[in-house]
Amino acid sequence: MSKLHFTTKHANEATVTHNWYVIDGTNQTVGRMCSKIAAVLRGKNKAYYTPHVDCGDYVIVINCEKVKLTGNKMDEKVYDNFSGYPGGRKEEVAKDLLKRRPEVIIERAIKGMLPKNRLGRKMYKKLFVYAGAEHQHAAQKPAELKF
Repeated sequence: MSKLHFTTKHANEATVTHNWYVIDGTNQTVGRMCSKIAAVLRGKNKAYYTPHVDCGDYVIVINCEKVKLTGNKMDEKVYDNFSGYPGGRKEEVAKDLLKRRPEVIIERAIKGMLPKNRLGRKMYKKLFVYAGAEHQHAAQKPAELKF
């Protein structure tokens, strides 16, 4: 092969290795933390990132009830859910949602940052969010990921 012509190496299912990472959400800002997690789920932290292949890693988020929102978002940010039926719209302020189901804030933020297709849904399944410090993935020996 000539030294003037190189081919780009594309990752595929056989060459990709999926690692496990655990992230502590204590005192982390939601948007900044979630954008970095979304990049890890997509595989953008790897040298052989290929857009059409699932190169991402598995991510475990613990202590998600201790995350923080900047500014007045805790009181003013509204999460709404619509069932599709008339009168089926439900709204909830971030403060109430953080008390009731703290995992949802992280999950919705990350899901919005992933591609909206089959590949994005596959990436989203590699995210595990827990409210407390305990998780059930100790057998995978996750490495700690700090931002």
